[in-house]
Amino acid sequence: MNRRALIKQLAASVPAIWLAQHADAASFFSSDELRIADGPFQSNWNSLQQYKTPDWYRNAKFGIWAHWGPQCEPEFGDWYAREMYMEGNGKYNYHVEKYGHPSAFGFKDVINKWKAEAWNPEELLELYKNAGAKYFMALANHHDNFDLYDSKYHKWNSTKIGPKKDLVGGWAKAARKQGLYFGVSVHAAHAWSWYETAQRSDKNGPKAGIPYDGKLTKKDGKGKWWEGLDPQELYAQNHPLSKESTDNAVIHAQWDWGAGVSVPDKAYCDKFFKRTIDLIDKYDPDVVYFDDTVLPLYPISDVGLKIAAHLYNKSIKTKGSLQAVINGKILNEQQRKCMVWDIERGQSNSIEPLPWQTDTCIGSWHYNKPIFDNHRYKSAKTVVHTLVDVVSKNGNLMLSVPVKGNGTIDSDERKIVEEIGRWMKANSESIYDTRSWTIFGEGPALENTAPLSAQGFNEGKGKPFEAADIRFVTKGDVLYATVMGWPENGKVMIKNLGSNSKHYKKKISKVELLSTKQSLAFEQTVDGLLVTFPENRAAEFYANALKIIS
Repeated sequence: MNRRALIKQLAASVPAIWLAQHADAASFFSSDELRIADGPFQSNWNSLQQYKTPDWYRNAKFGIWAHWGPQCEPEFGDWYAREMYMEGNGKYNYHVEKYGHPSAFGFKDVINKWKAEAWNPEELLELYKNAGAKYFMALANHHDNFDLYDSKYHKWNSTKIGPKKDLVGGWAKAARKQGLYFGVSVHAAHAWSWYETAQRSDKNGPKAGIPYDGKLTKKDGKGKWWEGLDPQELYAQNHPLSKESTDNAVIHAQWDWGAGVSVPDKAYCDKFFKRTIDLIDKYDPDVVYFDDTVLPLYPISDVGLKIAAHLYNKSIKTKGSLQAVINGKILNEQQRKCMVWDIERGQSNSIEPLPWQTDTCIGSWHYNKPIFDNHRYKSAKTVVHTLVDVVSKNGNLMLSVPVKGNGTIDSDERKIVEEIGRWMKANSESIYDTRSWTIFGEGPALENTAPLSAQGFNEGKGKPFEAADIRFVTKGDVLYATVMGWPENGKVMIKNLGSNSKHYKKKISKVELLSTKQSLAFEQTVDGLLVTFPENRAAEFYANALKIIS
């Protein structure tokens, strides 16, 4: 028996839980057959920290995300495929009323019902480009474990079930037609534990004790629409439950594959690797976003490290230099050198030494019609303020615009996107290609910041921006100071641009309101730079970029 075969046999005989408890052994028991592209990057942190964020990404600043999959079919919000199996939960109640009991109509059946019949990626990508996005990201799979592309290693995919379309392929073609960089987000590593609710049954009522459909197997499909398919390939629930699995909140403590979580077996990890490499090789994404602690299945498996090395090496081979980006969450100092740190629904409170990203959504991650019915989306003002703040701290903003089950966006969303576009058309010079200054800003909002929680989640917890809040960026010899409101008395004092400023040593010769190209009256004293705004407010006046020239 050769070495590769021997290691494969040994790995198959080692319990996954042992590997979880001995994470340093995971690389030894990784499969030799999981090959990665040749190149300078190896699947370890010391090698990956050679990474340097490409300039295109640093210059782009703003991307839009279609977080769209079969969980948008019910149009009832995020994590539907998990919470529809939680007796008494709002999504469970909605599901029973709309589709029937989850023992008879499970999430596999929601997928089959989803048709995406009105999807027009070309029209949406033109809209997003006009809104100022420089890159676009498509959902490749979510925790529901359904691949939204022509997946070679996973039968539960959108070319065979539901829409019967290659959605990632369609998004990629439309994005590149608009000249946008293209990304994919990958979330499926967590299906193993995330779907554990599908193993349950009702505790009360007429269906008490009747199992939901999470344990069905291929043989149960005889005579059904899914005959020939194995639900376990989707649900991955042929395993014991995690510790305290009946506690619906415990999954958050187990997100890093600890705290008593049921650990995926080697076959599951290997298949995830193959599916993701297939995705990368087929669609050549510029960005890959992982919704994981650090990397997928880390630290119980090295497949995430292998995927990262493969993507970087492939980028060098096909583009001549490293142009790929990986977004990862909850990273330590070394790991932030290996990929671009992503903060979910939140912002850093300082200028980060390395490029980073905020990802957020104007509503629920998966489309939620009650948000539209009650007009509760984030405003364009909030989005623009977030963008300006993030860019001042060396970051990018990726904004999710929820897509309805049929593949369209609603009228409120369209208005918000169009308004963002109007602001960007007038002010984008202060966004694209800029770099952080010596300080990112000044004003009362700085005194009321909220710390990050886990992967982010400090969004909206601080003091709202006002005209006294200023954010700075530079481009060459030009300094841009964005005033986060229109001053009611017509004047704004920028304290850090006074004549004795330790940050700005030059004499200011001109201040221009970027949106209208008007030269503004100003006075530079020891107290600061006093700028007089015009009498008539500019359109979308809630963030006003001033171009300051020495």
